[in-house]
Parts: sequence; structure tokens; C-alpha cells
Amino acid sequence: MKTLRKWSRILHRDVGFFFIGTTLIYAISGIALNHMADWNPNYKVEINHFTTSINLEKTASLKNNILNLLEEIDSKENYKSHYFSNENTLKIFLKGGSSIFVNIKSGKGMAEYLKRRSVFYESNYLHYNPNRIWTWFSDAFAAALILFALTSLFMLKGKKGIIGRGGIYTLLGIIIPILFLIYYM
Repeated sequence: MKTLRKWSRILHRDVGFFFIGTTLIYAISGIALNHMADWNPNYKVEINHFTTSINLEKTASLKNNILNLLEEIDSKENYKSHYFSNENTLKIFLKGGSSIFVNIKSGKGMAEYLKRRSVFYESNYLHYNPNRIWTWFSDAFAAALILFALTSLFMLKGKKGIIGRGGIYTLLGIIIPILFLIYYM
């Protein structure tokens, strides 16, 4: 048992150091993804209001006029498409998921720009397993988490170990998810 405890500590420590970065990535991303109903963890929206005197009525020169407007408030290279959501509102789609709304009667408009949230965007990208190589790496991480759980059972002995306080915490860690499943399923 002494040898098992020794190797448990060694594996737990060394594999743990290797996966510290991955643990932080999945923890940050997991918290962000848990709260998707409250906010968009990948993007934030910046809104800029403006007024224009450019004619945006449905005419033959509408697209050129839209490009002129974009030169004033953004860049004409970002133009994707446009349409009228109603008779007074022109919606212009831009590259990157951003868009512009203009009241063609008053000339008042609003530009909505999607900006990536640094750290969260990249963490979430990895959390979604973007390719086969990362899937293999994340499978190795999942196996390491199993190793962490198992080795932690044997690291301490006596009243702080699995037959004492550690055992109580282990049982609580098993019972709480089961009670959650029973209650919500």
C-alpha cells in the first residue's frame, strides 16, 4: 500500500503539472459556456449611432450609395449584402457578422459590431474540439482526469484519507450529481 501511495502522489503531481494549462482552458471555457443564456462568451457587441444624408431609397444607385455610406462609417470592403427589413429600414450586412441598420427617411442609423472576446473565444474554440488532433489531446486530458480521481483515493492514509474525511467527500461528490439527476430528470 505504501508503494501505491507513493506512485499515486508522483503520477498525480507530474501529470497534474503537465495538464495545468489545459485544466485552466477547460475551466474558463466551461464557466463561460454554462452561462450562454446570460451573455455571448465568444463575442461582445459594440454599437455606434450615426446620422447620414446619403440617399438610401430604392434606386438604381442604391448599392453605390451604400458603399459611400460605408466609407463614412466603416469600410466598403466589409460590405456583404443588404435588404429592406421594412419600407423605412435598410439592413446592411458586413463581413465578420456585423450589421448596420438605417432609417432611410430620417438618416439615423446604428452599426452593430461583433468583437471577439479574447481568452474566452480561444478557450471555447478548444472546448468545442476543433479538429481530430485536438480531440486526441482532449481525450488524453480526460484520461488524466480519471487518473487524478483514482490516484487521489490513495494519496493520504488514515482519517484524512479515503477511510476518513476523504471518503466522506468522495461520497458527497458522487451523491450530489445523482440527486441532481434524480430531481431534474
